[in-house]
Amino acid sequence: MNGSGKVILNAGIEKAWDVLLNPQALKNCIMGCTKLEPVEENKYEAVLSIGIAAVKGKYESTIEIADIQKPNHYKLIVKGEGGPGSVEATGAVDLVPIDENTTELNYTYDAEVGGKVAMVGQRMLNGVAKLIIQDFFKKFNKELAKSEQSV
Repeated sequence: MNGSGKVILNAGIEKAWDVLLNPQALKNCIMGCTKLEPVEENKYEAVLSIGIAAVKGKYESTIEIADIQKPNHYKLIVKGEGGPGSVEATGAVDLVPIDENTTELNYTYDAEVGGKVAMVGQRMLNGVAKLIIQDFFKKFNKELAKSEQSV
């Protein structure tokens, strides 16, 4: 399963970058994230409780940030296992400044699922992936607004 998209962020590129790499902000944005703790530089242990269709369940995961090219690009490598199955995914994030208060975020992802969740079918999994991504960016724009208020 793979996909791509773009989102307009209401922040300059430096602010968007800083919030994208802030573990607390990420925990607040990732659907069902109950734990996001560093285990080494740019690598985290996460616990996600997702309640969508056949993907519903608790996943213990590692999230690694790699190929960092501040403030424009990085890769996310996610590996998770839980009752419903397993997931291995990579994603690329690219930030492009539009002006000093607006940034375009382009993303691509490629994911493989195994176990019970893999039997659901690609169409349903693609729909769930889109829902999770939309939820993330909705929450992320709120985190950006919060960070602006605290400046």
